Amino acid sequence: MLELAGIIILGIIAQWVAWRLKLPAILPLILIGLLVGPIATLFTENGEKLIQPIWNGENGLFPGDGLYYFVSLAISIILFEGGLTLKRSEISNVGPVITKLITVGSLVTFFGAGLAAHFIFDLNWQISFLFSALIIVTGPTVITPILRNIPLKKDVSAILKWEGILIDPIGALVAVLVFEFISVGQGQAYTKMALIEFGKILLFGSTFGFTFAHALTFSIKKNLIPHYLLNVASLSVVLLVFVMSDIFAHESGLLAVVVMGMVMGNLNLPNIKELLYFKESLSVLLISILFILLAANINISDMELINNWNTAILFLVVVFLIRPLGVFLSTRGSGLQLNEKVFIGWVGPRGIVAAGIASLFGSKLMAKGEVGAEFITPLVFMIVLGTVLLNATTARPIAKWIGVFLKRSEGILIIGASKASRLIGQYLKQNDRHVVLIDNNQSNIDKCMKMGLEGITANIYSDTLTDNIELNDVGYLMALTGNSEINKYAINKFSKQFGENGSFRLVNSDEVYDSQNNPKEGLFSHTDDFIKLTEVARKYPAIHEITLEDQGHYESLIEITKVDDLIIPLFLKGPDGELTIISSFSEEIKNITQGYKLVYMGKMFEGNKKEI
Repeated sequence: MLELAGIIILGIIAQWVAWRLKLPAILPLILIGLLVGPIATLFTENGEKLIQPIWNGENGLFPGDGLYYFVSLAISIILFEGGLTLKRSEISNVGPVITKLITVGSLVTFFGAGLAAHFIFDLNWQISFLFSALIIVTGPTVITPILRNIPLKKDVSAILKWEGILIDPIGALVAVLVFEFISVGQGQAYTKMALIEFGKILLFGSTFGFTFAHALTFSIKKNLIPHYLLNVASLSVVLLVFVMSDIFAHESGLLAVVVMGMVMGNLNLPNIKELLYFKESLSVLLISILFILLAANINISDMELINNWNTAILFLVVVFLIRPLGVFLSTRGSGLQLNEKVFIGWVGPRGIVAAGIASLFGSKLMAKGEVGAEFITPLVFMIVLGTVLLNATTARPIAKWIGVFLKRSEGILIIGASKASRLIGQYLKQNDRHVVLIDNNQSNIDKCMKMGLEGITANIYSDTLTDNIELNDVGYLMALTGNSEINKYAINKFSKQFGENGSFRLVNSDEVYDSQNNPKEGLFSHTDDFIKLTEVARKYPAIHEITLEDQGHYESLIEITKVDDLIIPLFLKGPDGELTIISSFSEEIKNITQGYKLVYMGKMFEGNKKEI
């Protein structure tokens, strides 16, 4: 009982430490597992591990094959969640670079690392290519914490993020298929019988996954499952699919749950977000337990297997040759600059799926007596720990050194995607600004998408925004919702992360009539609240520019906007195209000369004929 409670407590502590230090959680989890496992045998009185995953006759958590079964079920849930995030629309829209990274890049890693493992460690071809299949996967759980606080060009961060998301289930699928081929071959991998068994795995895994995905989706859409049972019922179906598929075709369960997740993720399931949130929470708990157990289960003898120069050579080949080669081949003919390609090639940490499946497959193949199987787990763990530690410590200085680090964040985040917000966002995009609109109303976000604007459906009270690495270049924050409390909350919560160059919000109805308490972060003017903004956007849904003659001309126009309810000043546009957000302290803008323009929404000033 003490060991089991200790694993959960240590796992959550590791997750908290990772969050606090902005590191991938897998790093402290595996380090804790090694400390309480193989390393502990060096200083305990009886030479035993502090946490013994397998029952050894005196102590331990799992008797017999219990650990193997637990790892299998945990990995099935984690892979199902990964499959849920893979959508066809994302693959078609992310661009040729990401598509090539998850195809050409994966092939380069598969064949390159397989050849390297074979010739460096003298492993047989089956084990070598199983190792290479396992290290294809990067994964968002390791990429996101590394990139979260590195302001990069939007294209670079988007490529790394989507590569991690899309390659997770794909890499797992390749590893599963290679493992199945080894398992059914039994030394005759290319015989007719082996191919038949391999075909059965593909057939039953795909069929069970596809069929149960549609069945569960139908049940959810027809409200055959009560809401309070939705998450646990889905979990039970995932486990049922895994077990049943494995009964009909041994070792096909992992393939079945990956297929099931991929199919359900593309069936327009109304409760998909709730399902993802539940599976994410469950995955955090399982990952916390799983990787302490897996690392603790490694023995000193396993570590001694790779305690040689061959290990360092293999690591260097994977990091400095195979990964960059895959990236450069995948980005040929793209618009990426050389320094951006170099950075993408540098950042390639392996993640949780690689380590988990490696431990599972390694133990299975060792039990079958497969020659060289003992190298799988320690070699993959070495790649995982090495790449995570290397990228976590060097990504920021490397980004600065090669020039992909944004010195100034110019992106603009707009909270609220009402009609007025969409008009403002459209103008900003037309003027080459990266603008993102956020709203919890899906209808508003859909309208953004139709206008070609980037929109995110999100609740600002959750932590999802702070984890979004595609917002790394945001330096301006504009809160434009109709709820004054939400606007104030957004400023207080996000001003440091997204508003380093300026955080602004609409004044509320009370502040409109109290000019003496005009807030410093007030937006546009102290007479423009959400009601006025909405009314102007309804009557005059257009944004205009008027050329200014001098400071006096600007100030006179601002005075007109204060008394005319159908004109709202938005930005000051410099001769070089630079935009300055006009705050409610608009009189603080000085030194305006000829060539500047006032950007405003609503009725046109007399004599102004240019409409944007």
